[in-house]
Amino acid sequence: MAVQTRGRVRVEDGPKRVRVLFGGGYVADTTNVKLVWERPYYPTYYIPLADVRDGVLVDTGERSHSPSRGDAQVHDVVLDRRRADGAALVYRETDLPDLADTVRLDWETMDAWFEEDEQVYVHPRDPYKRIDILASSRHVRVEIDGVTVADSHQPRLLFETSLPTRYYLPKTDVRMDLLTPTDHTTKCPYKGTAEYYAVTVDGATHDNAVWWYRHPTLESTAIAGHVCFYNEHADIYVDGELLERPRTPFS
Repeated sequence: MAVQTRGRVRVEDGPKRVRVLFGGGYVADTTNVKLVWERPYYPTYYIPLADVRDGVLVDTGERSHSPSRGDAQVHDVVLDRRRADGAALVYRETDLPDLADTVRLDWETMDAWFEEDEQVYVHPRDPYKRIDILASSRHVRVEIDGVTVADSHQPRLLFETSLPTRYYLPKTDVRMDLLTPTDHTTKCPYKGTAEYYAVTVDGATHDNAVWWYRHPTLESTAIAGHVCFYNEHADIYVDGELLERPRTPFS
């Protein structure tokens, strides 16, 4: 696999077929996608211009500059009666030769993205990120403001690269009388769409302190219906030992 870096940006060849749906048709279909880490957490897809449908890119005459990638030509994406203004950045000559003659399509603006024949949500999957979900008999107890809000001997432990172990607990082992559903949701390409609860203890409410997956992705079905408390904001005891609160982007 070819790897090229400049500053904090890393570029690798992706092994998967990637297709992009917009306006009822595929605007790109490639087996030569580039994975570009523009930020540390996950990659972005760059697609060879040769694998973009003819006529869907319309040059706006504008330019976009990146200190690490150089100048890009801003294009609209047009197919049939649909138009996405400024949704494509075309790189002709860049400071990263591997990105020459590629296009970066705005993820949110496109209708759907596919890796092989499976739709991918939120952002491309990171090939260096892994999730393992294991059933356990360890004793997990969760306190918030000194009150036990969950106590379980049948947790599901979720191990995710670069994040602390998460403890997913059956609702039957949780003080659901202290939890109130909120309107907040988040999306994860590895787990699906999470719904949230607020926790109220002794009159103090902690918004969106608990989450769960009603319909997780196939690879994460083991945590369906289980709830999880932020290690960063709750006191979690495992086999009687209080865990140190981790420092993460969720702290």
